[in-house]
Amino acid sequence: MQQARICKGCWEQMHVPVPLRGVISAPFRAFGIRPSRMNPNTCTICELMFTKVMRARKITIDATIMFADLRGYTSLSQSQSPDAVSGLLDAFYDECANAIWEHDGLLNKTIGDAVMAVFNFPLHREEHARNAVLAARQIQTSWRERRATLVEAHGLTADQLGIGIGIHSGELSFGEFGHSHRDLTAIGTVVNTASRAQSVAEADQILVTRAVFERVQPDMKDSQSKAFQLKGFDAPVELYLA
Repeated sequence: MQQARICKGCWEQMHVPVPLRGVISAPFRAFGIRPSRMNPNTCTICELMFTKVMRARKITIDATIMFADLRGYTSLSQSQSPDAVSGLLDAFYDECANAIWEHDGLLNKTIGDAVMAVFNFPLHREEHARNAVLAARQIQTSWRERRATLVEAHGLTADQLGIGIGIHSGELSFGEFGHSHRDLTAIGTVVNTASRAQSVAEADQILVTRAVFERVQPDMKDSQSKAFQLKGFDAPVELYLA
């Protein structure tokens, strides 16, 4: 992934050129301003000074949420050594991060064997739903290539190392939540739906909601759909293969 020399978030939102790399970035690093771990093309101002920059603890935005989960992790953690499990997770996180960042997403959370990404903040992109789908497809493609080496190294089979992905778009709350421990993240039905879609996705599968399906046209015009009874939802939810 090509790394930006100035923070894309600060430039796009405030037109302030905050250097991320090179000699000129040294004075900024002295004040704790450095590339964000959520997206190295943005900086810690975007990540840690949300309240000051946005003048609010939280805002309502239109965004896309993606959850990706490494299937079989629980059973693998019982049969593999701690070093092997750690190596598998590192590989999984690396492939997810590279794809998310390449499509201007924010790797918001790593939750055990899963990751949560936000598209359309702090980098605003009109086609954020499409970016999320492209990132998901890149994750699956890259992982299939890397998986061949991993299964051979650890004596596994390909179906033990699949990734299930769920994506949903819509209005959600994004900001700093909590007081004693502040967490910069997204909450709301959009997040819950993406998470539930991921939970029913099979290994090597990407499932998206109708909201994503409609925004990504014509790229998904031939996608098949199926109604799923997702946990916590009264009515079945239609999900499309991406």
